[in-house]
Amino acid sequence: MKENSGKKGKVYLIGAGPGDPGLLTLRGKSVLEKADVVVYDRLVSPAILGFCNPKARMVDVGKMPTHHKVKQSEINKLLVQFAEEYPEGVIARLKGGDPFVFGRGGEEALELVAADVEFEVVPGITSAISVPAYAGIPVSHRGIATSFHIITGHERSDERTLAGSLQTRDERACQVFEPAEMSCASDRLSLDFEAIARCPGTLIFLMGIANMDFIARRLMECGKDPKTPLAFIEKGTTPYQRTVMATLQTAGETIIRENVTAPAITIMGGVVELGKTLAWKKNLPLSGKRLVVTRAAKQASGISARLTALGAEVIETPMIETKDVFPGLPGNLPANFDDLKNFDLLAFTSTNGVESFFKQLLASGRDIRELAGKKIASVGKITEKKLLEYGIRCDYVPEDHTGEGLGMLLRSILDERTLVNSLQTRDESGVALSGTRSAESKDLLDESRILLLQGNLADDTLLKFLPKATRWVVYETLPVTELPEWKREAVASADAIVFASTSAVENFVQISRLSSLVSRLSFCIGRMTEAAAKSHGFETVTSDETTMDSLVKKIVEYYT
Repeated sequence: MKENSGKKGKVYLIGAGPGDPGLLTLRGKSVLEKADVVVYDRLVSPAILGFCNPKARMVDVGKMPTHHKVKQSEINKLLVQFAEEYPEGVIARLKGGDPFVFGRGGEEALELVAADVEFEVVPGITSAISVPAYAGIPVSHRGIATSFHIITGHERSDERTLAGSLQTRDERACQVFEPAEMSCASDRLSLDFEAIARCPGTLIFLMGIANMDFIARRLMECGKDPKTPLAFIEKGTTPYQRTVMATLQTAGETIIRENVTAPAITIMGGVVELGKTLAWKKNLPLSGKRLVVTRAAKQASGISARLTALGAEVIETPMIETKDVFPGLPGNLPANFDDLKNFDLLAFTSTNGVESFFKQLLASGRDIRELAGKKIASVGKITEKKLLEYGIRCDYVPEDHTGEGLGMLLRSILDERTLVNSLQTRDESGVALSGTRSAESKDLLDESRILLLQGNLADDTLLKFLPKATRWVVYETLPVTELPEWKREAVASADAIVFASTSAVENFVQISRLSSLVSRLSFCIGRMTEAAAKSHGFETVTSDETTMDSLVKKIVEYYT
């Protein structure tokens, strides 16, 4: 989708936030979904990259603390280059945190202005405030701190200017000011340590772990109380968040002893003590876990949201794509709604089948009134729930939520009906079998009036139980053929894979081509999915029921 009507593409400087994909702004997500090019940094979460247009050109310019993968000057030029290569296109520059809070977004914007490239800034939630919040540390608190100060702890060695000016925001005046630049005895940082040491509020240092021992010593030399509480927060707002407490005096030794590494922020002041009481994220049961969800994109959002709420980082990696089959496929009967009147029972074997059937029903000029008086069968509770979204209640759902279970249930109903008819024929008094199922089965006509609604890859399990039934192919399943490099890296480091079908297992193994996947932990729905995963060397944990609720419960139980 194009937004800009000019000759050059439009560049969006987007703040990705601190890491949690839920903290990406709606505006940022909207731009990513239609971007033609995405230029992203190292700290951007793979879950956020999952929001990007799947057809977008993904460009990794990620930077490590001691190694710049792509120099800033080259990034500036790349943005201009892509704007010229994609006339009227959407170019997303995705940066961690907020692009204008020590993110060098201003430098990129100036380059775009010089090249006459239209741009827009999409602010992001800065880690300076959000990361402490996720650690239970408010940056301001009545009676403790009435202001907070955001300071860069990292500068280029050739800079003599204050690369990130000391920002002070007072909750009473809500003012931001930049103190005059002052010389510093160290060549490493050009901060005004005397001014910083006198600040009465909370001090927040971004990107400063490598220099924190020096910073702490300079602040104490300038009069800062050595017992000032201090916290290092690693990988804030992600499942891997860790908080390490210290004091100004013990900062340097704590970094070494606890192996504190970037990305991390440092927060100093009395508010740090509140983190001992208010910390909440670390108590989430799936905190620290990265889980790969292999469901189709339109089905994954439900389970992904629940796992994320429990603290996990979810990498949505669909293994199959589906498309509606209006004309049908060779060797299978297409949906012919003129013949719908010839069937008394409709059997649905997947949520994809439900969605495709009703989409095609409406496209044919009909609606759910066509189903009046018909019995409805579902393979399991997930499909039953999807039918309910269309206002359809199921008459038959097997206890064993598999194709075999559904086939056995329908076969038993047919056989009971046959027996009932036989008894009624022999007994003129009309004595029939007792039981609810027998009563219901009287309404079911012969086997040839059963319609199976399935996908092109469905096996013949149901037809073995119901050989006279009719099968319509209402959707086609297509395997995903490749994984982008950024997603492959995320999958390789995952703690477990979530499988909801045998096809997801088979395609995942084929497409991943990762030797490290052998014996990888997997969470599975159903016996058939479990068997497929085991056949490829996965350790399996299987839900008690074939429902997403049961699967999520099993994942939580496993990790707790």
